[in-house]
Amino acid sequence: MIAVRRQSSLGEVQDQGVTLRCHFPFRSYVDPMHGCCGRLRVLNTGTLTAGMTYAVGPESGMEILTWLRDGSLSTSVAGFPGDTLSAGGLHAVSTGDGVSRLEWVAGTGEAFFLQFWLLPDDGGGEPSQEVRSEFPALEKGSFRILASGFPEDDPEELAEITDGSPVTIRSRSRLLDAHILAREGARYDTTPGRALYLTVVSGGASVGDAMLAAGDAVAVTGKSSITVLATENTVVLLVDTAS
Repeated sequence: MIAVRRQSSLGEVQDQGVTLRCHFPFRSYVDPMHGCCGRLRVLNTGTLTAGMTYAVGPESGMEILTWLRDGSLSTSVAGFPGDTLSAGGLHAVSTGDGVSRLEWVAGTGEAFFLQFWLLPDDGGGEPSQEVRSEFPALEKGSFRILASGFPEDDPEELAEITDGSPVTIRSRSRLLDAHILAREGARYDTTPGRALYLTVVSGGASVGDAMLAAGDAVAVTGKSSITVLATENTVVLLVDTAS
């Protein structure tokens, strides 16, 4: 089954002066038609003006992944050192038994981010944080794993984490990206019984018979693969999670 979610149909929440566009229910936005996609419970997009702060908390029992499309962000999570994200970077927090506050502060220009909240396999434990300030350039036309809860995706459990290795999360899920050139495609294969949620960050693409523009998304269930064909140079993000 393929279900398309148009950008124009997304919910909208004003949170601390930040306008969030919401794919699933969040805060005051309630939509029984779009409850969640498997263990993916929140997908929000937002833009921060220079120096603006977005904060959440206290939060527990969630994996919160923040991916930055444009600009720069400084991260601040209670109990952890701060860090800085560049465009394409990823900030992952396993809130475990509880984190009192999480903050993201824009740099000198606008910062556009996408934030994913996933249910972990086991909601307890000590909180943890992992950051990739940026990832190396990606080979065009293939999906890359940015975050994963699968041990086999860990690159030999290296003592020294490299910028290109995925961050570790506590949900048997993956967050992936792909940069696809116009009139080319990228395919991702998974196992049966999974839920896939793909959002077009920029450009345009088709998935099956569905034509997607920037900001649109598609939920795929009952299939073990997804093929994305780009109509122009396109960047997509994909979540693979238990259905």
